[in-house]
Amino acid sequence: MARATNGPASRQRRKRILRRAKGFRGFRSKLYRYAKDAVYKAWQYEYRDRKKRKGQFRRLWIVRISAATRSLGLTYSRFMEGLKAANVELDRKALADLAVSNPEGFKAVFDLAKQAIDQKEGATLKAQA
Repeated sequence: MARATNGPASRQRRKRILRRAKGFRGFRSKLYRYAKDAVYKAWQYEYRDRKKRKGQFRRLWIVRISAATRSLGLTYSRFMEGLKAANVELDRKALADLAVSNPEGFKAVFDLAKQAIDQKEGATLKAQA
């Protein structure tokens, strides 16, 4: 009786890895042994960078909000303090989109935050006096 080697399944497994390595440079896309390592490493980077992307977007939103608030005469941290005092529950993504696409709407939110900061400072001055 002939020896069973599970050849079709092994070939399929190798072809699957080589298909995923298509576009890699040199022998990393041609030879199974090296393609396997490259594909596994690519999966690790892919998983890690899906997590990192979220932080990168948050940093981008903060930069956009900061630029918009500075042009109106306030820092980012003071603006966020004012939003919290005014009980405005817009997230950074929405605020950044508002700052880029609708400056008038952002100015209205900014005025709410500025007003809340002024009231807060007025209350602390009265408490100190």
